[in-house]
Amino acid sequence: MAGLYLHIPFCKQACHYCDFHFSTSLGLKSRLVAAIVRELELRHAYLGPGPLLQTIYFGGGTPSLLTEAELDQIFTAIHRHFSVAPGAEITLEANPDDLSAAKLRELRAASVNRLSIGLQSFYEPHLRLMNRAHTAAESTTAVRRAQAAGFENISIDLIYGVPAPGHHIWEADLANAFALDVPHVSAYALTIEPGTAFGHRLRKGTFRAAPDEFVASQFELLLAAMRAHGYEQYEISNFCRPGRESRHNANYWRGVPYLGLGPSAHSYDGQNRQFTRAHNQQYVAAVLERDEVPVTVDALSATDRANEYLLTTLRTASGCDLAHLRTHHGLDLATTRAAYLAELQANGWARLTNEVLTLTDAGKLLADHITLELFSAG
Repeated sequence: MAGLYLHIPFCKQACHYCDFHFSTSLGLKSRLVAAIVRELELRHAYLGPGPLLQTIYFGGGTPSLLTEAELDQIFTAIHRHFSVAPGAEITLEANPDDLSAAKLRELRAASVNRLSIGLQSFYEPHLRLMNRAHTAAESTTAVRRAQAAGFENISIDLIYGVPAPGHHIWEADLANAFALDVPHVSAYALTIEPGTAFGHRLRKGTFRAAPDEFVASQFELLLAAMRAHGYEQYEISNFCRPGRESRHNANYWRGVPYLGLGPSAHSYDGQNRQFTRAHNQQYVAAVLERDEVPVTVDALSATDRANEYLLTTLRTASGCDLAHLRTHHGLDLATTRAAYLAELQANGWARLTNEVLTLTDAGKLLADHITLELFSAG
């Protein structure tokens, strides 16, 4: 089992919260696609001999900016070097304003079978605040149009914790999302990263983030609404109808190996990680002119792997198997952190059942703090 991730680092405009690697200049797009194809040829053996791809994920950036010919180039190269499992999950992230009827036909013809649509909000002022390229009306229209085109496996992204006088906007966003009847929703708290437009405005005093208590209340509203509408929270930020989880993202949390292509993409072979230089021009020049992929290897120590297992599993509904952590990674939290585990349970932040540690709703609000507290220093 293995996965393939392709980073398409282009956007029409810069969202004010985004710190992912991307460019709003599309002049290099065709050459970068050629470089991704060449990188695939150079690195197809990374996952070992004859891997069967169970998932393919186009992320970004905005992969829906790819033309039909560019998608065909990439898929032709994938099938030349890999076997793709029957029924493989093939996801493409898309912005609503890109999803015309013609574009949807192209994506269907290219064998994309899952769309992750970045709606973020149905409230026009919030979309303008975040500098999104689409309108509130396009949020609904894009999903309905995709459903009419035959896309049933659709995920939508929402952002909560946007500064507002109350919770009515977030409640309306959730109601609009449920009305679309999609099988998967990803919901993320607005975070202010230093290098983003919001980060610059925060430093200048022209933007104020929502208080932590406000964000926590919106998270609690999210959990209650999702349960009421039949969605399972299988990871802190991800909700699905039963059996409709994102297989690709779930494999990340399970430690399944994957190959990442494109500038800033990460890869994991089961032991170590690699990441590609986050610079479009340098990436293209290295791959197309020198047949070199500018990657940095992050050699994981035994402690690193133990902490990664703890970090990823504790975010999921399945929880962290402390017996597995002890047997396979040599980290015995039940012994070394018994007092803290007892504290987590006493405070109602976690449950420990048959050596599986899972976070409660209250604990999920503190997930990062709890994970750091449990990390091994090696």
